[in-house]
Amino acid sequence: MKKTYRYRLYPTKKQETILNQQLALCCELYNAALQERRDAYRMAGKSINFTQQSAQLPEVKVVRPEYEAIYSQVLQEVLHRVDKAFKAFFRRCKAGGRPGHPRYKSSMRYDSLTYPQSGFGIDEQGKLSLAKIGHLKMVQHRPFKGVVKTCTITRSATGKWFVCFACDEVSPVVLPASEAHVGIDVGLATFAYLSDGTTIANPRFFRQEEESLVRAQRQLFRAKLGTPQRARRRKTVARVHERIRWRRENFVQQASRRLVNRYGMIAVEALVVRTMLKRPKAKREGTTGAYLPNGASQKAGLNKGIADAAWSAFFDALMAKAEEAERTVIKVPPAYTTQTCHDCGQKQRMPLSVRVYTCEQCGAVRDRDHNASLNILHAALGRQGQGARPQEAPG
Repeated sequence: MKKTYRYRLYPTKKQETILNQQLALCCELYNAALQERRDAYRMAGKSINFTQQSAQLPEVKVVRPEYEAIYSQVLQEVLHRVDKAFKAFFRRCKAGGRPGHPRYKSSMRYDSLTYPQSGFGIDEQGKLSLAKIGHLKMVQHRPFKGVVKTCTITRSATGKWFVCFACDEVSPVVLPASEAHVGIDVGLATFAYLSDGTTIANPRFFRQEEESLVRAQRQLFRAKLGTPQRARRRKTVARVHERIRWRRENFVQQASRRLVNRYGMIAVEALVVRTMLKRPKAKREGTTGAYLPNGASQKAGLNKGIADAAWSAFFDALMAKAEEAERTVIKVPPAYTTQTCHDCGQKQRMPLSVRVYTCEQCGAVRDRDHNASLNILHAALGRQGQGARPQEAPG
């Protein structure tokens, strides 16, 4: 298996200045390499590859001596990023999708340095040693496993520094076998309703921080462009977003871990969250051309709740942990899981405002999300050849 371990760094003021200078120079090199490729193709119809650009690095160091202070493989990795961007661009062109031409990087958004093979290590005191930078204090809260392949130094929008070790040949941690099965229906009233009747509450981290974010954004809007005050207020806004992201990530990791530890087979819906977040199309009257109501404001509130719930991140974490633990995760089609009665199979319309499923044929009454989770588990067991409908937990 491959894994990435991230640790917090605490560089000194001098080391932080060096890191910021190197990031700015690497950003400049990235944009220059991108410009060279665009000019070569536009003026001469030729394509430049990584090898040709990498061979120019010694000449660049002669003209710009400040690049001597950056480790050579870090500069080569910058050119690799440009090469990967163009390869992805040509791949999208051949596939017939939206090409998305590689763009220039802003110095505020170029925030990582990569040591692909060497130039880094951990000394006896547990500090991170980087070539041409020095020894940086690192908080290694857990040991990493496997063979370290690359080391990436990242800077967050709030000015925090992290190191990411990409490790290969990591041995998976296999959990004892479990015969317990569960179906999961994700939602907004509750984050997840399990087929055994238990629920996972929806924390709504963005909603909790929404007022703080509004105040911070208003103060940022009032600050003049290019002033130190605006830079400080921009960092305040970034800090609120960072806090939301970290709390949400922590919740997703812990919730998925508890499920994988308990159940041997987990059934979920194959939701395409990206499609669910699309805005409704505008509607216009045929005669006057005036725009008609299309429910965009209501859909915007629903989209905010879906994005705050982070279903995609939850499914990704669940799949990754299940693969390592040798658990089974089955994705079933989401069609009619809410509208179908689990007991008799009767289908009926279920608006979002109706939270209790009352079957018009057999009279079964249960929470709509609980009914959907039972149908999801039944569909997953049917795929495994166990056609019997699962019974809900007593009580």
